[in-house]
Parts: sequence; structure tokens; C-alpha cells
Amino acid sequence: MLFRTLLHLLFLSRRKPDLGYREVARTRFITLPTDLDINRHMNNGVYFSIMDVARFDMLVRNGVWKMMLDKSWYPVVASETITFRKSLGLWDRFTIESRLVGHDDKAVYMEQRFVRPDAKGEPEIYATGFIRARFLRRVGGTVPMSEIVEALGVTDAHGIPEWLERWGTDVALPATRAEAPSVWP
Repeated sequence: MLFRTLLHLLFLSRRKPDLGYREVARTRFITLPTDLDINRHMNNGVYFSIMDVARFDMLVRNGVWKMMLDKSWYPVVASETITFRKSLGLWDRFTIESRLVGHDDKAVYMEQRFVRPDAKGEPEIYATGFIRARFLRRVGGTVPMSEIVEALGVTDAHGIPEWLERWGTDVALPATRAEAPSVWP
């Protein structure tokens, strides 16, 4: 996965057109033999790894990556989920469509879709993932959303759908283990 990340980060993403921070980034991939599991389709964990690569592509193209480097910030995934509709097999060519959904007072929310053409050439969604991400400082600490919004020059508030905000809240872990809910006896 490191090779794919560096390939996109250092070469491919820089050759693509720039994007606005709200535009959809389309990143093309092919399913490699190393992506497969014992069932001969893409392993579920590989989907998340490839989503990382596609997010870096988007961040480079919309200028956020340079801004983060200049400010010594870096993104981390706080929560993620994926839903599968169809499997990707060996040598399947697919596109990941990445877009910023919005943000709340703590995190940025993104949607990423795995898309392949159907028999008629129409785009078909194979899987969809949602990511809740925070930004951290290299010197320590979390970057407040207000500072991120200001750095990006965002002038319009961009909330998130209520169901996505509820998901972000529901899956967030509390500060201590004692406060964490559990289904274990």
C-alpha cells in the first residue's frame, strides 16, 4: 500500500487538474493480486487502505495537503464505516469518488464510493464508505475546526446530514474505558 500511496502522492495526483475543496475527486485503481483474500475478491481491509490513498489524492488536488504541510498538521481517521454491494475481483478497474460531506464542531466527514461501469457503461456503486477525520498538530494537540475552516477560507457553513452526525456521535469512544459502553458480559 505504501507504493500506491507514494505513487499517487508524489506523481499521479500532481498531474491531475486542481479541485475545489467541495469538488468530487475521482481516483482510478485496479485490483491487484495482493489485494485479494481467500475468496479471490478484494479483502475488506484493503478497501479502507485504498480509500486512504484516494483521500491523499483529493487532498493534494484541492490544496489541503500543502496547507497541512505548511501548518505542520496531519489528518487522522477517527471513525470509518463501509457498506458493500458487490465484490471487486482480480484486475477489475474501478474509480473511487471522494467528496467532503461537511463538518461538525470536532471533525470533517467524507464519503467515498467504489464505482465501476455496468454492462451498459453506466456507473455502478460497488461499495460506499464514510470517514470521520480530525486534524492533529505535529507538536501535539488537536486542531480546532474553527482554525481549519479559517485556514481554508471557508465562507459558507457546511453541516452534515443528521444521520451522519448521529453515527459520528454513536461510534465515538469516551475518554476512559470505564465510560465505554460494551456488549461484552
